[in-house]
Amino acid sequence: MPIQALDNHLLNLRAKPDLSGLSRFVVEFLYFGIKEARSCLFAGLFFAAIFCLPRSGIMGIPRYDALLIIAVLIQLWMVWTKLETTDELKAICLFHVIGFALEVFKTSSGIKSWSYPDLAYSKLLGVPLFSGFMYAAVGSYIIQAWRMLDVKIRHYPPYWMATVIAILIYANFFTHHYIGDYRWYIAACTLGLYARSTVVFTPLDRERRMPLLLAFVLIGFFIWLAENISTFFGIWRYPDQIGAWATVNVGKWSSWSLLVIMTFTIVGNLKHIKQRIHIPA
Repeated sequence: MPIQALDNHLLNLRAKPDLSGLSRFVVEFLYFGIKEARSCLFAGLFFAAIFCLPRSGIMGIPRYDALLIIAVLIQLWMVWTKLETTDELKAICLFHVIGFALEVFKTSSGIKSWSYPDLAYSKLLGVPLFSGFMYAAVGSYIIQAWRMLDVKIRHYPPYWMATVIAILIYANFFTHHYIGDYRWYIAACTLGLYARSTVVFTPLDRERRMPLLLAFVLIGFFIWLAENISTFFGIWRYPDQIGAWATVNVGKWSSWSLLVIMTFTIVGNLKHIKQRIHIPA
């Protein structure tokens, strides 16, 4: 299959010692973009379906239900073609459950942070089941990027500390409606915890480095952009978008960046990924 041939090429790039200067920058940047795009395979296909499906649905199937069917088929295809392993599928299912639970709470009658206005037979507690796949898409991207870019982490905090921060991040999405929003306090703790952490990745044939915190912020930014596009197409709406579409509050960028950290922590606990994480003694 073409996608598997592409994977073989990207995962077995030959060294290019003759490249230097601007030429090396251009080639490495090109391969970095290709690997990033490949890592977004599930997210890209899923959001393409979101943008292409008419609001009225297709062949008599409501849009939300059609999106659920498409998401399941994409996921099954990726496992069948071995683009994802069974263990990775389990992690992605966990992201789906975590995301769906958050959706149920945020759209409940007492909270109403956002809503899904269209009809769907696959709604559970008022939330269409496809919504969990939007969170699973983030997990899928991180898992795929870890492989494509041969990611390694230097000076990662102890797992128990990273886990505690991840739990606090998730809990704050619920508790801030009752006892105040402590995201910036949690973010400050996160800043200290990951201050020395570095992500090592290989776009071509040489390792490159980036502060792990910067990676979290950048991923959060692109998710925020995707959220703007999704609300523009009416997949869901915030209260201030009911009458007319408006840009999603930039504060959501910080929320997504924190959610990325939580997702990254779950991925980092996969057994085969743990081997690439360095925790200083």
